[in-house]
Amino acid sequence: MRHIIFGGDGFVGRHLAPKLQADGEEVVVADIVKSDLPHYAKVRFVRCDVTRPDEVRAVGIKPDDMVYNLSAKMLSPIQVRAKRHEFFWPVNYHGTENIIEAMAAAGAPKLVHFTTDMIYGHTVFHPMTEDHPVAPLGEYGLSKLKTEELAAVWRDKGMNISLFRPRLIIGPGRLGILEKLFKLIDLNLPVPMIGSGKNPYQFISVFDCAEACRAAWKAGVPNEAYNLGSLNPPSVRKLLGDLIKHAGSKSILIPTPGWAVKRTLDLLDAMNMPIMDPEQYLIADEDCLLDVSKGKRDLGWVPQFRDEDMLIAAYREYRAKKDGKAVAAAHSVPAE
Repeated sequence: MRHIIFGGDGFVGRHLAPKLQADGEEVVVADIVKSDLPHYAKVRFVRCDVTRPDEVRAVGIKPDDMVYNLSAKMLSPIQVRAKRHEFFWPVNYHGTENIIEAMAAAGAPKLVHFTTDMIYGHTVFHPMTEDHPVAPLGEYGLSKLKTEELAAVWRDKGMNISLFRPRLIIGPGRLGILEKLFKLIDLNLPVPMIGSGKNPYQFISVFDCAEACRAAWKAGVPNEAYNLGSLNPPSVRKLLGDLIKHAGSKSILIPTPGWAVKRTLDLLDAMNMPIMDPEQYLIADEDCLLDVSKGKRDLGWVPQFRDEDMLIAAYREYRAKKDGKAVAAAHSVPAE
């Protein structure tokens, strides 16, 4: 079978492509950039901007292809409020629309598509199962929710679309907002928490995300949505405390009144000086814990990587880059 990965040169795709190729599958990566990755010796690359319908059609989807949509604009870099819609929607929504329409024209019915846990918004109950109410808090989550609604329309027309809603994906090659945290720890500065830090914080490994894609394909691409997150995440306080200890830092954790910090961040956002996106800080002190048992029941997928290990591995990568040392190959980093 041929597997077409839109956004396949990105974070999850660069782990999914070699995984499928190692299974003996034919793999095509469609993306706007091509990195210097070793698997391109055996994986075909097609340049494609998903916001352009003609370029999506030119990829040449065939009826028997397995398609993955990993293309997305993320919450990093932080955007000012006025630019968020134009930043997220062309890729996240219209790009998805272009891919699905090209699939329909080609008679290809099987799609794995990534959305986000941020479609849920504020926590109503926890752990959050896939039937948790949806109420996104910003343009990123809303753009992703609308792709789920689009998927529902095409499922009614005969497509099989598996949806994945991941927590914050971390692993080799992506630091994002964590870099700010690591700098504070390196400088032995206080690390403020939004709230008491007693709530859990849940990551998901990029390796576990790639395996979820493979599991959905193997399971026949169920017409279902699945949460992606780690098992048994620790509290924010323990997670950060363990990292500070590992780093040998003198940083201390500072609990703060969550409501006061949020209002301050709201003010900075209103002044076009955001330091976090509202979709991040508005839920930072809530029990945003995803129940991932449905993936195990339907797909046989179980996350393999612990939050503590993932965060320490990310810190080690940060230190290695800062010290000018080579970073371990993605497949050998034991924390994603």
